[in-house]
Amino acid sequence: MTTDASAPNPFPTTVTDGRASRVARGIFVANLIAQMGIVVTGAIVRVTSSGLGCPTWPRCTAGSFVPVDGQAEQWHKYVEFGNRSLTFILGVLAIASVVAAFVDRRRRALSGQPRRPRIFWLALVPILGTVAQAVLGGITVLTGLNPFVVAAHFLLSLVLIALLTNLVVASREQADSPLTLRVNTYIRIGMWLLCLLMASVLVLGTLVTASGPHAGDAHVARTGWDPQLVSWIHADLVLLCIGLVTGLLVALRATNAPSDILSAGVLALVLFLSQGLIGYVQYFTGLPWLVVVLHVLGSVTVWWATVRFLLRSRIRGDVLPV
Repeated sequence: MTTDASAPNPFPTTVTDGRASRVARGIFVANLIAQMGIVVTGAIVRVTSSGLGCPTWPRCTAGSFVPVDGQAEQWHKYVEFGNRSLTFILGVLAIASVVAAFVDRRRRALSGQPRRPRIFWLALVPILGTVAQAVLGGITVLTGLNPFVVAAHFLLSLVLIALLTNLVVASREQADSPLTLRVNTYIRIGMWLLCLLMASVLVLGTLVTASGPHAGDAHVARTGWDPQLVSWIHADLVLLCIGLVTGLLVALRATNAPSDILSAGVLALVLFLSQGLIGYVQYFTGLPWLVVVLHVLGSVTVWWATVRFLLRSRIRGDVLPV
């Protein structure tokens, strides 16, 4: 079998700086944004009591994959089905992520460049996560919106957001190694502590929701815990995070840390403060649905900024990613 030398090569052999291609980077960013977006649409489902708008899974009703006329769920069925439909978009983007990573890996092999396995394996996260979320979403419906299963559904999205943030950063780096710290060890430990505290804030946030009125359906049971007490603990952890971010910024300034790390920390602090404000408004105004949705949007944004802040503290390869 011969190959036509004049035919275009589907895997260009030019790798200029070790980064993933611009197209691949765009696909990875799209996956991150979509994963954050579906968390927000899931919140809309919950605050509109549409969680059982499609009462079965994987079908919307016992005999149809789409909503049908005459359903007792009325307009709620369209809200829930709309959120389910977004899984299709996530699936398409997830497949595109795998294809982009494969093409990038093949291109590197043909040009003799490092294969960047970190990018390849992280690019599998969207498709594995989409499958896992679809299954967990089905369990959520079949258990009648059990509050702890709903919380697990949300927390899995946060794990995926953290991994996809890693993927986006890795795609902009020029190599997988060496790994070099850009801050001193104590500041790095503080950044890790911030991530752990923020993760605790998010877990407590799911328990606040599981104890409050926005169950996802009017007939769903709550945890029975005191929502005020859980909310106070949640708020205290947020204040602790704000204090820690502030302390880290002072330490970074005192040690003449690179400006991009300071900028990432300032962004995290601003988002923390904004999220705290929204949380208090939400609490003292009786949890209006629009403010609750903004609070959920804020939670995924602050989590992204916190992970990004940590990732800025080190570099893989010899050149700072752009």
